[in-house]
Amino acid sequence: MKDAARIEAFLEMMSAERGAALNTLESYRRDLEDASEIITTGLAQADTAALRSYLDGVAARGFAASSQARRLSALRQFFAFLYAEGLRDDDPTGTLDSPKKAATLPKIMSEAETGRLLDRAALEAADPALAGGDAVAALGADGDAVTPLRAGGDAVAALRLHALVEVLYATGLRVSELVGLPVAVALRDERFFVVRGKGNKERMVPLSPKARAAMQAWLAARNKIPAFAENPFLFPAASESGYLARQVFARDLKALAARAGISAEKISPHVLRHAFASHLLQNGADLRAVQQLLGHADISTTQIYTHVLEERLMRLVNDHHPLAD
Repeated sequence: MKDAARIEAFLEMMSAERGAALNTLESYRRDLEDASEIITTGLAQADTAALRSYLDGVAARGFAASSQARRLSALRQFFAFLYAEGLRDDDPTGTLDSPKKAATLPKIMSEAETGRLLDRAALEAADPALAGGDAVAALGADGDAVTPLRAGGDAVAALRLHALVEVLYATGLRVSELVGLPVAVALRDERFFVVRGKGNKERMVPLSPKARAAMQAWLAARNKIPAFAENPFLFPAASESGYLARQVFARDLKALAARAGISAEKISPHVLRHAFASHLLQNGADLRAVQQLLGHADISTTQIYTHVLEERLMRLVNDHHPLAD
């Protein structure tokens, strides 16, 4: 491919200087390679008209506005890199318009639904038979270690799922941050720990007493599995990454929701992250504090939750203003 060397150099810069995650780098690669294949002059030599035509084509192919915006972002960063390196003396993306995205509210669970989910996970950790065959089946999928977990597999899987759910709701971690937690987090058994998130940035997150207890119960079960003795991750798996796949946790979470009487369509790890943020705001947390806990670089990202603040302010006025009906 004619632009391969420059795309590779751009990706190396994003990894080395900005700490871009592997998934982010792969996304940039796919987007830039797609543009390179379609733009006949070659991507690095493209002018504004050629880029606008390419983006119009992306829209015509039926890509969502969010996908179009992601491709434009990749192009802007690529050409900023070329300009900074002296490989171009202009930036052809400067006048390109971002696609308009419809404002969508995040899916959230009510506090009652979240309570039911956590209670069900705790019940199954105490009595694994309540989970039926789902827990054992989960341990044999997607590269997870089956053999060392045969004995007491129900109990081990139930303890792991309980720890995952409690820690996710207590911290609001991204699912990739959750499954990749180091075992040292549990070994320290502290009320707070530091997580390394997007852009290699660190932030401190809290652990509730219930999350700490669930984590310690899982750690005790984990320590009895010889195959995991040298694994550095809290939720290990016999996979290339060394830790539990996000897809495995997402599937187990949906199965848990169904057993708790909650529609599986309503829940995902990201929905629990949204619930963490929304429930904090509903109960009086400051938007800036929630931004820090979620690891959002920009407050505008956190503002998707302002509908929660608006509801709270309306209740405040209606309940306490002397002229309220």
